[in-house]
Amino acid sequence: MADPAADAAADAMRRQQLLIGVNLILREIINMDSYSSSSDEELDVLERFLPDLLRVRRRRKVPRLENYVEEVMPRWTDSDFKSHFRMSRETFEYVLGVIADRLRRREPGLPMISPEKQFLITIWRMATPDSYRSLCEKFNVSRSTALATVRRVTKALVNIAPAVIRWPSRDGCQAYWQGFEAISAFPKVIGAIDGTHIRVPAPHINPEAYINCKGYHSIELHGVCDHKARFVDCFVGHAGSLHDQRVFRLSPVQDFLDDENKFPDGCHLVGDSAYKLHENLMVPYRDNGHLTQRQKNFNFCLSSARIAIERAFGLLKGRFRSLLHCLPMTDTAEVPDFVLACCV
Repeated sequence: MADPAADAAADAMRRQQLLIGVNLILREIINMDSYSSSSDEELDVLERFLPDLLRVRRRRKVPRLENYVEEVMPRWTDSDFKSHFRMSRETFEYVLGVIADRLRRREPGLPMISPEKQFLITIWRMATPDSYRSLCEKFNVSRSTALATVRRVTKALVNIAPAVIRWPSRDGCQAYWQGFEAISAFPKVIGAIDGTHIRVPAPHINPEAYINCKGYHSIELHGVCDHKARFVDCFVGHAGSLHDQRVFRLSPVQDFLDDENKFPDGCHLVGDSAYKLHENLMVPYRDNGHLTQRQKNFNFCLSSARIAIERAFGLLKGRFRSLLHCLPMTDTAEVPDFVLACCV
């Protein structure tokens, strides 16, 4: 049986030998004082070499997997499916049912791939750091189709985000603060707030503004979650160089921080020391080495509640591992929707 690696190595060696021979012939022709019959002989040799050289250099067709979605995936167990796509098959089918109509072509044109395959391609892109080349081989689609598919599904997920990522209702706040109190003993907490950085390529415009305190280019995802690490608010898109407090001031949460309907009965958020203290946003005492025991207890309970948002970010990046790496998007404007779609 042929060894592809050995064949590739042999082709590379043959190509190198041919290039050396052609180079020597060309040099000899160039160095001749005048055109002669010997140059005709050299050109004859060159003509014999060129077909072989071009044949070796011919681009190999990238193999693709045929019927991977239609034949291979249906044979996976639920455990296999969750391992590859980072969600259960039941969750996949539910979300697909919500967005499927948005993934069907409504205007005349070439037939599109099925909504199921579109969703699978996008989830695979989110869940793995695989390149688009690898994705195209696996799902038997062109790069342009893969790019368009990811954009289309991302837009569909962003459109349903307001129905999924929702602030608790006035009546629902009690269940939230009871949940936080059970895990932290900190009263009246309805959400934990923080930010995390998503690595991006250096933008073409004003790249310095995107360099964060850790020294790499990023945008910030600012989030609020409940006691079960489920997002109730997400705000994404600002340059990584901005401080958490600055991003917070630009976020919708800042706009309704004083709204009694959003924070009924004296409930509040908890955040770290990067935020400013507010009636509806509790932050820890700064440890100057002279905290009282009561202040230390306050900080401990607040930290126990605030850890929910760190867990939420950890679960998000653990599920959609593309967020752990530099997102392969040359257009920075596409990143916020991609990240928000992951949060959904």
